[in-house]
Amino acid sequence: MNILETKLPGVVIFVPEVFSDDRGCFLETWNHKRYQDAGITEAFLQDNVSFSAKGVLRGLHFQFPQSQGKLVQVLLGQVLDVAVDIRVHSPTFGQWVSTILSETNHKQVYLPPGFAHGFCVISERAIFSYKCTDYYNSSTESGIIWNDPDLNIDWPMAEPILSRRDGEYPRLKDIPTGKLPHFEATA
Repeated sequence: MNILETKLPGVVIFVPEVFSDDRGCFLETWNHKRYQDAGITEAFLQDNVSFSAKGVLRGLHFQFPQSQGKLVQVLLGQVLDVAVDIRVHSPTFGQWVSTILSETNHKQVYLPPGFAHGFCVISERAIFSYKCTDYYNSSTESGIIWNDPDLNIDWPMAEPILSRRDGEYPRLKDIPTGKLPHFEATA
């Protein structure tokens, strides 16, 4: 497994070893010890899968105060995946990283608690998988408008297909700091 650091500390891209032959391929998508050795020490408590058509954008979502870490990957199709640091007082607050996740590159992205997450489907359809470090709690869900001009995320389309909720989220600067996670420096 190859581990790629990003400009956002804690957001990590994993590229697993893939064994391919004329029958298809095999890869390991989770091994507690291997990921723990890579710094992912949280326990995963819930798995989710979403199916989306081309042009669907989901995000930018986060939970607070019950924040979730996520290990995400695409099982079918291709998406542009985005992580945004929303931890108040973080040196990288408001910065984002993106990567292409697909059924052919098999990459995974780990987003620690304190990051907003979104993705946009660029293939005809996509099946997206999430491993989460905490249970979903609708009373703590929130989000940031996908096209926040202060974030200036380079999405692959100007008019994605959105849920009503995703189209009504506020800009990051309009969310009170008491409703965002706070950065905690590690020793």
